[in-house]
This record gives sequence, C-alpha cells and structure tokens, in this order.
Amino acid sequence: MSLDLYLNRKKLNYLLLLILKTSIQMNNLTITSNFTNIIEQDTFIRDFNISNINQLSNNILDVDEYLTPAVVLPKYTHKPFIEANTQEIELLTLQQDCIIPVFSKDNEKTIAHQEFIDIAQECAYSIYSGETIEIPEIRVSHQIKGRTPDAIHKSAKELLEHEKTQYFERMAFIIKIPSITANIGGNTLSLTLGGVRAYNQENLYNKKSFEKFKFFIGFQNLVCCNLCVSTDGFLSEIKVSSYEELYAKILEVMQNYKAEQHLELMRDFTNYSLTEHQFAQLIGKSRLYNHLPKSQRLELPEMTFNDGQFNTIARDYYQDESFCKDEYGNINLWNVYNLFTQANKSSYIDTFLERNLNAFEFNQGICNAINGDNNYQWFLS
Repeated sequence: MSLDLYLNRKKLNYLLLLILKTSIQMNNLTITSNFTNIIEQDTFIRDFNISNINQLSNNILDVDEYLTPAVVLPKYTHKPFIEANTQEIELLTLQQDCIIPVFSKDNEKTIAHQEFIDIAQECAYSIYSGETIEIPEIRVSHQIKGRTPDAIHKSAKELLEHEKTQYFERMAFIIKIPSITANIGGNTLSLTLGGVRAYNQENLYNKKSFEKFKFFIGFQNLVCCNLCVSTDGFLSEIKVSSYEELYAKILEVMQNYKAEQHLELMRDFTNYSLTEHQFAQLIGKSRLYNHLPKSQRLELPEMTFNDGQFNTIARDYYQDESFCKDEYGNINLWNVYNLFTQANKSSYIDTFLERNLNAFEFNQGICNAINGDNNYQWFLS
C-alpha cells in the first residue's frame, strides 16, 4: 500500500472517530454491537481495531490518542474541470429530460451519455471497490432542441415544457476517487477518471455502426481542478458496438494505468525551472509554431494550444495565485504544466482531453530540452 493511500485511510479513521466522539458527547451514547458490526464491514476502516473504539464509551478523552489532525485534507474552492461554452448538468436530467439520438437510416439507438457514465461508474466500483467514489461531475454543450408533434403549429414562445425536447451534442464527465491522493509541489491530487462523447464525430445519418468514445484515468489537482492526463491513461478513440465492448475497453484502460509512474513523471517537473527569459522564449516560439511552413512544423513536436490559450498562460505567469513566477521571475515546470492545463479549460469538449495530454507531453519535452535533448530545443532557443 502506498504512503498516500495509507494516509487517506488514516484520515477516514480520524473522521469516523471525530464524529463518534461528538455523537457520544452530545447524546451520551454507548457503542452497540450492531454499530460495531457495521464498522467491521466497512472496507474503508476494517483495519482499525474495533476494541479501541469500544473503549470510547468508557472514557471519551481516549479518542484523542487516535486523532491525527495533520492528515485532514484542506478545503478547496470547487471550480469546473472545463469551462469554454459548457454548462453543468445532473445525471438525473440526462436520464429524464433528454431524448436519445438514433442512427437515422435504421432508427437504432446510440449509446446514450448517461449509459456511458453508468458503464464508467461500474468499472470504477469493480476496480476500486474499497474506495470512496464520488458522484459524476458532468458538463455538456451544443444543445439540440426539438418539439413534440402536437406542438407543430405553435411558436417557440408558446411551447409548454412537456412539448420541448432536447439532447446535448457533446458531453464530458469526471468521477473523483478522493480516498486515493498524492501530493506534488504542495498540491493535493485526487485519482480521477472520466470521458468525452461527441455526437458530431458520429455519422448519425447512416445505419448503426461503431460508436466513438474517449476515456481517461489520471489525477485532478484539487487546488485548481485541472486534470492531469498521461499517455497510458487515455484512449482518444474507443470504437465499440455494444455496452459489453465499451465496458471491456474502459476496464482495460483502468487496469493498464500506471498511477505511480504517472505521479513520478509529474513530480519530476518540480526539479526543473525556467528563467523569465526562457519562459518568454517558450511562449513566443509556441505562438510562432502554427505559422511555420508545414514542412518545418512536421519536424517539431506537436503543439495543439492556440494563441488565446497562450495569452492566458502569459497572463497567469504573472497573476495566478497558485502557479505564478517567483520573486526572481523563475517558474518551475510543475507550475508551467498547471498554467497549460488551466488554459486548456477554454477548449471545446471534443478537443479537451487531447490538449490536456499534449500539455503533459510538451512539458516532458521541455524537461528533456533542459537536459540537452534537441527535439524540443527549438522552443527555448
């Protein structure tokens, strides 16, 4: 068991004991055998000695021996994992208020957004059965509106709610597993999985064929809610024709994901820094990249961010509260990486995950350039 996972289990023990102590003090309760059985069955705290908890009914002050306030996670302001033109939506809304698109030539239904999310949840419960798994955070864009046949002659302003139909062309979601965390550069990261579905990448005017999905497993920086995606934790195109195939593909990605290796690569970012001059070179050359002759651009590593996003990165280099330069103008590559992933929140849903991966690979390349590798040297020279 990793140190991070061990500390999180201790945190859960601490929280349980704190609640228990408060309950006993307020209500003069005793620990019953039924409650003990519940605790023993809880996989989060089953390694805790139940006899120690029972002692609390005799001496309230004994609980302080088991409390370790240092492992309590700090509170963070919740921010969307993607912004752009998206809106938050509840899973229940997708299930009850949205129609399901079909392939028009044979009227076969697509795998709906909510079904994709349900399958990912099932995989998460299968792989991380003993962990805390949060409800999905879902964001959608490109609403497609319609109306029921009985409202065919009404104007738009006359439509009643039950006469309106809708679905969303693009959907992204994440599911956090907050009981598995790590710390990099003073930032808490939580294991997170999620996916993207974009109907604009399907040919809905034809017969039913393979459907495309994107799935990732990685980490979310709780300071800024930026996602951290690596190569082995991301599939940019999953082609399936059934629920069973989608389940198997997602499960395969989750099983093959090397979390510790991903964390070590990101921790390595903290060992490298750019001066203000090098950072200026990086931003300037990156903005020139898309205007290079195609032949020259093909010789360089891929950079998918646009000018507007580089403007955001440049601004946050000076102004971001968490990841800006230091007093000497230097900035470590962990902070640079987070400036990139923060700027990526302005991407559309269908390009969001690819750019997130590009941010990770690009910062790896800059590390290599500092060590003398020529592939990314153009961006710093």
